[in-house]
Amino acid sequence: AGARGVGARGVWAERIVPRVFGAALRRERGTFSLRLASTSAASDATSSPALRLPSERWSAQKRLKKNSLPVYQCRTIADVTARAGSGAHQEDSRTPQATPCGVVGVDAEAQAGGKVRVRGWVHRSRNMGGLLFLDLRDRTGIVQVVTSPDKFPEAHAAAEELRAEWVVAIEGTVQERVEANPNIPTGHVEVVAERIDVLNRVSRRLPFEINSDVVPKEELRLKHRVLDLRRAQMTSNLKLRHAVSKSIRNFLESEDFIEVETPILCRSSPEGARDFLVPARIVPDAMYALPQSPQLFKQLLMVSGFERYYQIARCFRDEDLRADRQPEFTQVDIEMSFMSSEAIMSLMEELVLRVFKEVRGVALDSPFLRIPYAQAMERYGTDKPDLRYGLYQHDLSNILENCDCRIFTGAIANGGIVKALVVPDGDQISNSRLKNGGDVCEVAVAAGSQGILFLRAKGGAMEGSPPAKKGISGEQWEDIKKCTGANEGDLLILAAGEAAVVHKTLDSTRQYLGKELKLIDDSKDSLAWVTDFPMFEWLPEGERYQALHHPFAAPIEEDGKSLFESNAYAYDLVYNGYEIGGGSLRNHLSSTQREVFEAIGLSEEEIQSEFGYLLDALDSGAPPHGGMAFGLDRLVMLLAKEESIRDVIAFPKTTQGSCSLTKSPSKVNPEQLEDLGISFNSSEGK
Repeated sequence: AGARGVGARGVWAERIVPRVFGAALRRERGTFSLRLASTSAASDATSSPALRLPSERWSAQKRLKKNSLPVYQCRTIADVTARAGSGAHQEDSRTPQATPCGVVGVDAEAQAGGKVRVRGWVHRSRNMGGLLFLDLRDRTGIVQVVTSPDKFPEAHAAAEELRAEWVVAIEGTVQERVEANPNIPTGHVEVVAERIDVLNRVSRRLPFEINSDVVPKEELRLKHRVLDLRRAQMTSNLKLRHAVSKSIRNFLESEDFIEVETPILCRSSPEGARDFLVPARIVPDAMYALPQSPQLFKQLLMVSGFERYYQIARCFRDEDLRADRQPEFTQVDIEMSFMSSEAIMSLMEELVLRVFKEVRGVALDSPFLRIPYAQAMERYGTDKPDLRYGLYQHDLSNILENCDCRIFTGAIANGGIVKALVVPDGDQISNSRLKNGGDVCEVAVAAGSQGILFLRAKGGAMEGSPPAKKGISGEQWEDIKKCTGANEGDLLILAAGEAAVVHKTLDSTRQYLGKELKLIDDSKDSLAWVTDFPMFEWLPEGERYQALHHPFAAPIEEDGKSLFESNAYAYDLVYNGYEIGGGSLRNHLSSTQREVFEAIGLSEEEIQSEFGYLLDALDSGAPPHGGMAFGLDRLVMLLAKEESIRDVIAFPKTTQGSCSLTKSPSKVNPEQLEDLGISFNSSEGK
């Protein structure tokens, strides 16, 4: 704990340990016993306050605090505080209990007229001639401190020497402010400083001002992350992250889930993103892989009979980075047995409702909207649509397959599609923005297309790109208007080609125009389930199928449909255009799981080598099970209204996957590489 001396930390240990052992003894009363293993262990426990047991080693004296459990006082606490020392800036158990800056005047024990001791960083100072004002900051907030040269000259003299970001402890009396500041909770009071202790000084020039409203460049912030975390924005974000994690834990505990940790050093899997590999020194020529998720371990826990599991897990994926992606990330991992997909989604919906209510004070509408995957792709071109605004896509392939525009007919003949994005009141977008070099066209090209065409409904006629205007007949234009619902003045943006490219093109264009035309209501919270994902998608470059969700999702069995044509019991939860969680029912029968592995092209040897232990477990009496995982970083980013998950992670990586603060990844000494039997080829000339 910050700003606490050795003696104070000893007291904390003495308060925590009996609660831990006491809780364990109470919970397992009758079946749980705790014994010291040997005489020497008993001797160690006698000499160490942190190891004393409530029943034998703690005095009967108890100090009770309001709204707290009993606190046991150790017989030898005086010895502990004596060992702590008594330096000028050393605080121990005899120091008066400090009041957090943000509760002065708010907490019942820190009202006007009362004595307080506050500690933290000097946020800013103002010398008004006779009086000197300080803003003192800790993670709870800011409180104003005033010094007077007449009443407490020593404190005033000390205050004159203070500079921004010095660490101080101040004792004084709380009084009402003459002019209140309504912008902070403590704004109606101030602390009259009677004593100021400087705990540490800033001995170097800081790269940016902590108290400035100007946000430093991200490169500078990441390099000096320790200072960046002092800024109000970052402090607020990390407190929000804690609140979200706490709310999730409390909900799952109330629903009888148990937290189980799974291994970090695992085996590499052929599915998913690229693994981070860790050399195994004790096993030559072998590697561990860091987990991309605890997927298989949580399924194994279901086979083990734990029934309801959760874990706030660290996961790792070696993939290209972006604003909402990091190489290491945090996942709320959840799995349960004997529940249908509907029951799982319903329970997870309750979890999300609880988090929003407790953390944001927002009561969401429920149940959440359900959108089948096929409908999401048809209407929005993505499986994570932002439902806060319109701009829908419409498939025109059937109408244009016999038109005179080769761009359209060629795409359809090659198995592609033609779709249109309808923009009401299309005059807001000029023709130049839609042509090559225009901003809207550039967004489409960046998404993978070769460009876009456009049509306008103006004066009862059709206007637009020459290839489209000349190649579409009057009858076809009327059919297009009927299909899309286009009205006078509307703009139609058209894309043609492979379905995946067309969907991505118009989805990116829709997102861009949603912001450009200010169609998005940032105050809205739009959540929806996307369900019924196809089991597989075809990879032309690999000439094989891959699982669309993942290969452990269970297929929905329907008469007349093969496994390749089946949908999966899979579901994603989408929030304002971002996937914040996903899950599925799993294959609990080894025969079905084996079929899926074969369908994605794994040989029998590969199946046994990579997943033999899973199939053996499924053959050992596996219950029906399923689950879900939430991306904690992304969820907190959205709740904090941030643009990047780097702003809700204490020590994130850059877009190049490096840490600007610690300079990792870094080279290691040759001896370490030699122990591992690793050498690097020279990259000279590459």
